[in-house]
Amino acid sequence: MNIFRLLFELFLLYLLYKLVFRFIIPVYQTTKIMKQKMNKMQEDINRSRPQPQPEPPKSKDIEGEYIDYEEIR
Repeated sequence: MNIFRLLFELFLLYLLYKLVFRFIIPVYQTTKIMKQKMNKMQEDINRSRPQPQPEPPKSKDIEGEYIDYEEIR
């Protein structure tokens, strides 16, 4: 009986090994690489956009003369 239990445990360890090294680690690495590429792409997009220039403050002085409004009948 003990030999079957040992074989079963070895088989489970083998399956766990395959799961970790053929699925979990590659998915983790791929996710990490994609996140880095997305961040780089976002930075490139932000750099390529022209930054809005702040408008110069408008002067409160009105050029020309003031004309009164007259009601016309």
